[in-house]
This record gives sequence, structure tokens and C-alpha cells, in this order.
Amino acid sequence: MTKVLVVDDEPQLLRALRINLSARGYEVLTAVDGGSALRAAGDGKPDVVVLDLGLPDIDGSEVIAGLRGWTTVPIIVLSARTDSTDKVHALDAGADDYVTKPFGMDELLARLRAAVRRASTTGDADQPVVETATFTVDLSAKKVLRDGVEIHLTPTEWGMLELLARNRGRLVAQKQLLREVWGPQYANETHYLRVYLAQLRRKLEPDPSRPRHLLTEPGMGYRLEP
Repeated sequence: MTKVLVVDDEPQLLRALRINLSARGYEVLTAVDGGSALRAAGDGKPDVVVLDLGLPDIDGSEVIAGLRGWTTVPIIVLSARTDSTDKVHALDAGADDYVTKPFGMDELLARLRAAVRRASTTGDADQPVVETATFTVDLSAKKVLRDGVEIHLTPTEWGMLELLARNRGRLVAQKQLLREVWGPQYANETHYLRVYLAQLRRKLEPDPSRPRHLLTEPGMGYRLEP
């Protein structure tokens, strides 16, 4: 059974979507604001998210960014905003599709089926929290804790740690790290990686000179081992 998370602060619309989707064989989770949406996504592991942009606590685009920090789940934006700038912003944040209110149920169902088909080849290993024996990386909240205390990271340090955490246990090539964290023009600046990995080890490893978690594969790349 396909699990759908529907996020909207309009009670009538939320109820109508829950009834219609349930009647068509979907398992439906609901949330009325951004904070509860992020929690529901982490706890419920939906197969697809239907998300309103105009939420009472945080903008839907921030919810998209929070989800994209740890999961590739398809996100269909459902919004009354018709300005093309809003659509572009949501898509750039990581949304997969955009449906404008008012909408037809048949159209939404078709978009849902298409989103689930496109995602059918992705794995089910998305996890918002990556725990090691020493520190915890919360990809949704974009923070790292050590002994229960949040460790301050610079945006670049976080970008590097996030990419390693999303690929935990797997080698991440030097060029991929440079391209995704710094940009394509830095593809050969491997000294950046050494500098920033050393900074991360100082902040996160029990013994930075003998790292347990942030490991180097000489000449190839780096790996996060829980």
C-alpha cells in the first residue's frame, strides 16, 4: 500500500483528501503545519508527500529543504499560489511537481501515480538521523550533536558532513564532494577537503589523529562509518 503524507492547514481540504485517497487504497498520514510534517515524514516514512506552501509556522519551501536534507521522497506541492516565481522557488528547493488550487482529484491522483513510479527505483534507506558511536547527525534539522550538545559547524563543514552522512558507509569521491559542496569550478582543489575534514575531526572525533568515523581513502575520497 502506497503511503501518502498530506500537509495542509485547511481542515476541510485535509479531510477531503484523506477520505478520497483512503478510498482509492492509499495509506494517508496528515499534518497541519511544517513542524509536524517534518516529524511525520521522519516517523512515518511516506512514499510521497503532498505539501501546501502556505503553512502557519514555516513556509512550505523550508519544509521541502528540510526533507531534502535526508530523503529523496517525491514531493508534490499543492498551492493556491499561481505566480511562476513561487513555482520556480519550490521546484528549486527540491519539489518534484506543482499542482495549483483549485484542482481536480483525477489530476492529483495521476500526479501521485507518476511520482511514485519515478521513485520506484530508489531505495528505502532514507533516515533523517544518522547515529555514530560518538555523535549524531540530524539531517532534517541540519545539526549535529555530541554527548547531547549541539556542535557548531560552518556552512561548508555542514555541507561536507551532510553529504558523507547521506552516503554513510559508502565511499564519496573527492570530485563529488568538491562539486556538490564547493561547486564544479573547484573540482581539482583537493586541499580544501583535507583542511575541512581535519576541522570536522577536531570537532567530532574522540581522537582526531586516529579517526573512527570520518575516514580517508587515500587518493579516492572519504567515508563516514557509524
